[in-house]
Amino acid sequence: MKMKTLTAVALAATMAASPAFADLVFPSLSYRTGPYAANGIPFADGYEDYFKLINARDGGIGGEMARVVECETGYNTEKGVECYESTKGEGALVYQPLSTGITYQLIPKSAADGIPLHTMGYGRTSAANGTVFNTVFNYPANYWNGASAVVNHLLAINDGDIKGKTLALVYHNSAYGKEPIRTLEELSKKHGFELTLLPVDHPGQEQKSQWLQIRREKPDYVTMWGWGVMNATAIQEAANIRYPMENFIGIWWSGSENDVKPVGDKADGYKALNFHGVGDDFPVYDDLKKHVYDEGNATGTGEQSGTVLYNRGMYAAMLAVEAAKKAQEIHGVADITPQQMRDGMEALEITEGLMAELGLPNFGPTFSVSCGNHGGPGLVSVNQWDAKAGKWNQITDYAESDMDVIGALIDEDSTAFAKESGITARECADDGGMASMSNDDIMSEIKAIKSRLSELLKAAESL
Repeated sequence: MKMKTLTAVALAATMAASPAFADLVFPSLSYRTGPYAANGIPFADGYEDYFKLINARDGGIGGEMARVVECETGYNTEKGVECYESTKGEGALVYQPLSTGITYQLIPKSAADGIPLHTMGYGRTSAANGTVFNTVFNYPANYWNGASAVVNHLLAINDGDIKGKTLALVYHNSAYGKEPIRTLEELSKKHGFELTLLPVDHPGQEQKSQWLQIRREKPDYVTMWGWGVMNATAIQEAANIRYPMENFIGIWWSGSENDVKPVGDKADGYKALNFHGVGDDFPVYDDLKKHVYDEGNATGTGEQSGTVLYNRGMYAAMLAVEAAKKAQEIHGVADITPQQMRDGMEALEITEGLMAELGLPNFGPTFSVSCGNHGGPGLVSVNQWDAKAGKWNQITDYAESDMDVIGALIDEDSTAFAKESGITARECADDGGMASMSNDDIMSEIKAIKSRLSELLKAAESL
């Protein structure tokens, strides 16, 4: 039987069957153990600490307390699926799998259960097509945006011309690491650069052969899709062969303090992409100190505050909280269901005014989500490591990626997925029609538009 992405009958039946819970539950599929623990810990800490702040400072979300349910996956796909199955019955509103492998396994389960996934900066990139992937969101940026951002940065520092240049991709030999390949191949055709692929097997400590090849072939630039111990190993190997760090650019999962500090001064100048702010120079940290840290309620040791991955976990939690608020606004209830949470995510709008109000001014790009676009605009910045100061500096603004190339690839991949899975893509108001939308979805769109108009009117009155 073919599965529809959205029917009013199925949605209503699922909502009616959903039990009511005392708290708003946000599972955390963490990994504090194993070869990727050094990167998993700060994300999990930042994620939970933000919810603690919301409870302590604001009394929860719309009067409902938030509860984080943590489940250890060890970055193992099978354990990740087990965590999903063991926690979904607690009233889980949204899952952050923090693993591309786990994400791929949870996509059909998410659709069947009506529980949304937020795979921020990872997962299946074509899930940005909300007409096919009804319950999956990957805003504000995805891997293909990252691949394009690397190429755009190379164009920017080469006066717009990289024809004849060589780029080597050092990547984790997994679903995660392979995500940017197709995009880089298409961009190499468009811009005339030569692409070399260098896979690194899990967990990534053995890279001698890859860096000997780089030493021999001398590519103009190297980009990396790594994670955990693989990152520091690669940066150390680059230093060993005296590869110029300013020509080495990592994806955002290869750009934390854990990746560069073990290499010392030799990591100076290494670059990495990002889609959010770095450091702790934001007002929200004053609130965290007052309501969480000074109360002895910090998650873990409390040492991760202000690091790249702590900030990313905090950012993911902030987006979840704001989506929950939007869901409460749309449906007029505080104790929302997972399906209502999905509606909130699809109507989410992050403005500079909102970020400033939350104590996060200029922390990330402004963006909005819609029925057809679950990925946001794909705005990406470049950071560079200052070894002497021991900090990351953002050296570019948040810039657009090549959506002409990426959009075509998203359409191609999502269409193939829909055909394989027997999914009928829904029509969306933002795609030119409401014919196949349920009444609830139409009302959600109208309320979102009214909310935006109200904000614009208030802004106009203040001028």
